[in-house]
Amino acid sequence: MSKDKEALFAAVDALLAGEPELPPPGERSRLRKAAGVPQSRLATALRTTVQTVKNWEAGRSEPRPPKREAYQRLLDGWAAQYPAEPPDAAPAGPAALTGPTPPVRTAEAPAPAPERPAGPAGSTPASRRPTAKKPAPKTAPKPAPAAAAVDPRFTHGPLAVLDGDGSLYCAGGLVLECPAASVPELVAWTLAEARLGASRLHRSGKDSDPLIVVTATAAERLGLPVELADRRAMRLPEDHKAVRQIARAKWQLTKRGFGPWARVYRPAKDGERQCVQLAVVPWGALDTRAWGSADQLPPAELARVLSTYAARVLTPRGSTAVAGLELMTSLRPPTRAVKDEATGSWVSGPVPGSLTAVVDPAPPEAPDEHPVVAALFPRTHERTPAEVLDEEAFDWIRDPDLLTDAECARPFAVGVDVNTAFLAAANRLMVGLSGPAHVKAPRFDKTVPGSWLVDLSGIEIDPRLPSPFTPDGRRPEGPAWYATPTVAYAGELIDTYRLPVTLAPTEAYVRRDAGPYLDPWYKHLSEAYKATMADLGVTADLSPAGFLIAMETHKAGDPGMAAVLSAIKSTVKGGIGKLRERPQGMKYRPGERWPALERPTWRPDIRAAVISAARVNMHRKLLKTALATSGAPAPSGAVVFGEDALLPIALLSDCAVYPAAGPSPLDVLPYGADGKPAPGTFRLGVSPGMVKHEGTQPLYWAVELLEQRLNPARHIKGSGREDDGE
Repeated sequence: MSKDKEALFAAVDALLAGEPELPPPGERSRLRKAAGVPQSRLATALRTTVQTVKNWEAGRSEPRPPKREAYQRLLDGWAAQYPAEPPDAAPAGPAALTGPTPPVRTAEAPAPAPERPAGPAGSTPASRRPTAKKPAPKTAPKPAPAAAAVDPRFTHGPLAVLDGDGSLYCAGGLVLECPAASVPELVAWTLAEARLGASRLHRSGKDSDPLIVVTATAAERLGLPVELADRRAMRLPEDHKAVRQIARAKWQLTKRGFGPWARVYRPAKDGERQCVQLAVVPWGALDTRAWGSADQLPPAELARVLSTYAARVLTPRGSTAVAGLELMTSLRPPTRAVKDEATGSWVSGPVPGSLTAVVDPAPPEAPDEHPVVAALFPRTHERTPAEVLDEEAFDWIRDPDLLTDAECARPFAVGVDVNTAFLAAANRLMVGLSGPAHVKAPRFDKTVPGSWLVDLSGIEIDPRLPSPFTPDGRRPEGPAWYATPTVAYAGELIDTYRLPVTLAPTEAYVRRDAGPYLDPWYKHLSEAYKATMADLGVTADLSPAGFLIAMETHKAGDPGMAAVLSAIKSTVKGGIGKLRERPQGMKYRPGERWPALERPTWRPDIRAAVISAARVNMHRKLLKTALATSGAPAPSGAVVFGEDALLPIALLSDCAVYPAAGPSPLDVLPYGADGKPAPGTFRLGVSPGMVKHEGTQPLYWAVELLEQRLNPARHIKGSGREDDGE
């Protein structure tokens, strides 16, 4: 055989043989852990870095020669010493699993909800029955939607619900057997075997720690009280047995101690976090104002609800308000790893477009307790509009004497409510990323975020409408501080209606470094909201009439998803509120700093900008609706409409109440001959910024409340339920 032919055959044989195939990423991690070798030692042996070993074990990268052959030889040797468990002992699911495999039970899928027979009137949910013996096989509800790609480190989902018999309910109907009988055992077992957690939302962010949700019976199993004795501090005392067990096992608690939401951790080891979060349901971890009656759900259903929220929003880390704020920093973390050109080492650097530093607010933006205000005014001083920025949501009622005869002839009061109004206002909103700069006699620029001292009292609005510049709808009486969206809307009114007013701010606090910081937050929560509404049968392709029909019963079909929807709404509202978190605790004294001030996301100016934008968006739709029903107002130096204009009688945050000829929003909102809503007016639909039916009552009922100086929008739902916005 010729040399050329031999060379060709050798090359073909090499292709047929290929290079040795490494075990799957999860198996690599299992073998290393079985051998008891830390990642740092393996990295030293292979002359690489710990992060590179992590990437190999997570499947993010593959080793290259010559390290590949050395790594392959090591793994082959470990595989011979520590063979994998037989296939029949492995749980159903992805093949690549990390770590030892805990016992697994997959709960049976339930029958469709309408076909399930009703239980006795006084039956008790399974999660609330005392568990002395192994219960019968449990039935899980519909599994939560699966993620597009499963991180091999977190194959069992972001969280699990622990019941009193040791069953650990995970996403997708999976049930693990947890042997832990104390909190330290539970934490150690979770980190070693549970495979719970969630991948970071941003490449420079952090993975979510595993969350264990503890039911009442599980609390007893772990030696925790079913009720907290200290209702003020909401934590276990330092001398409680469970707290002492944690300390003896060399675990730590955060400064908040062991409360409804507790973090148990050790310092990071080999660059890996060692932290488990616990949510104790009987202690009120799931606030009914956000989660409804989710705390009463059976463990399997509760796991589905919380896993769906975690997949669509974020693994819960406390209240929904905390989750709303954490989501902002998870999507836009403050720092990232950057290479120092001088030393060649990696250092921490700011992430462009994020809030990266703690900054003090401008004096008008700060609440009364803040040190910058305490330094300027005595404690008893009540600040005037010219001294404080007062951007809040609408709470306005019309003077009943201004109701027209045509309005009084309409038999109904119909309320329409804007879907997640604050979320819609955050879309494409430019906010300041840096501290404020004080400017005297500035020229207003609507592209610059900030607070402006300007006199808008010369802008006259129809008395049957609220002023867009104050929360109570009263016309301003002189100069006052406003956020950029409010002043920009004043300029819009001046230009559109040719009003004889000039915008001339006397001073401002502006932020030249600006960006759409909340855009990822808006997109993330908007998709979560629409996906959950779709699960409840309300989709974007419905006609206005079909939308109203679907909304009448959308929460009844799946109470679990209704709880997720409520939590998403609460996440939006609470997250915006956290931007100006006030001091808490009996020991606080006005003028002192409080912990929230030490985070970059304590930004009352951003909260003010969002609320300002939401209020302006509402007023703009009110004007467009009036225009669509009466035409443009005659030039008179004021924004005044004719008697036939459709105007509200009450506003509360994102809810507007109109007099109507019929009980449906379709009887009040203006639609064209083509069946489409008039441009710029309220539009029925599921997306953020569109509206839904809030409620209908007799008009005489609403007028009686107006005469008592009460807001009908607060009670339009009926059945004693108040509307405090979303």
